[in-house]
Amino acid sequence: MTSISIIGSGKMGAAIAEVATRAGAAVQIIKRSPTSMSAARDGFAYGVMGDELTGDLVVLAVPYNAYEGILQHYRDQLSRKVVIDISNPIDFSTYDRLKSPADSSTAAELAKMLPEGSAVVKAFNVNLGDTLTSGTNGTTPTTVLFAGDYADAKIAVARLIEGAGMRAVDAGPLTRARELEAMGFLQIIMAALGKTSYESGFTLLR
Repeated sequence: MTSISIIGSGKMGAAIAEVATRAGAAVQIIKRSPTSMSAARDGFAYGVMGDELTGDLVVLAVPYNAYEGILQHYRDQLSRKVVIDISNPIDFSTYDRLKSPADSSTAAELAKMLPEGSAVVKAFNVNLGDTLTSGTNGTTPTTVLFAGDYADAKIAVARLIEGAGMRAVDAGPLTRARELEAMGFLQIIMAALGKTSYESGFTLLR
């Protein structure tokens, strides 16, 4: 199995680290500083911002507004990497809209900022962390929707998801990231309002 670098040590970063572990991937977690708290369990390889990325897949498990600062450290290293965007750019001051451009997505905007050879895949944003950690959504395996423009990159992400015992569903090209962000927005809002729980989520029935 491949290796994965996760930039961000919060709950989603920890959940994806668990996914990668179940899939047999080597995991590196990049924290903001040596003293930054981590939601991940012990046993992962840790680094701090600026350390070399060791993963073939790189997950940006941070808010979208942190991307520019991350690219100051890692833009050149992300050349020829598969970069996974998990963000949901919700305006948390109103809980009423997405902050990404109306005709775009955070994934598409990220792709514009990366060097030639990088491949962006939108994934995991429709999943809440608990359903990734457990690998189940109710009584069914967790469904992970993803989108991207490069077949090899999507195959690598699908193998990670399926290797962790979950269901991988290709939602199409990177332009579909806008719809995935809308789904993530809806799910987070419903959980915040108590309409659903943070242990639940959308799934697709066969």
